[in-house]
Amino acid sequence: MAPPTDDLKPVDADVAELRNLLRHQASTVTVVTAPGPPLAGFTATSFSAVSLRPPVVSFCVDTGSSSWPTMAAARHVGVHLLAHDQHQLARTFATSGIDRFAAPTRWQPGPEGVPVLADALAWLLCRVIDRVRVGSHAIVLAEPELLHSAGVGSPLLYHRGRYTGLPAAHVPG
Repeated sequence: MAPPTDDLKPVDADVAELRNLLRHQASTVTVVTAPGPPLAGFTATSFSAVSLRPPVVSFCVDTGSSSWPTMAAARHVGVHLLAHDQHQLARTFATSGIDRFAAPTRWQPGPEGVPVLADALAWLLCRVIDRVRVGSHAIVLAEPELLHSAGVGSPLLYHRGRYTGLPAAHVPG
């Protein structure tokens, strides 16, 4: 049976419709940080593994955001995979016009001066190898150099405009 075609719309006709459709994809929530001045950080749901050999990851950043000038110049960034209970941290780094690194955000300077957030499920220190501008965003390609993983825990996810998580995994023992 052929799919229905009577409700097809061109993508460029309604960006809101495309945004709504893309919300069906569940994404891991990350916070990307970069050393300053000024320090920069933002919440991203675009983090992805690109290659294992060589190791390369990517994320997207809005070139109109307050984080972009620092991200555009940064040689190293931190990518933090948030734990299921870090909704508020995700909201903090998604909010414009505030000092995202002020209390109650817990962080410390890490390798290469990159801000490292406390209690993340895992984090990577990455060396930026390229930035590709596409429309309103830049795709940042980065090579992981160091990693830290809590080893246990469940990730924070973003789906249909809301933060959510996965049920705790049962580990046979």
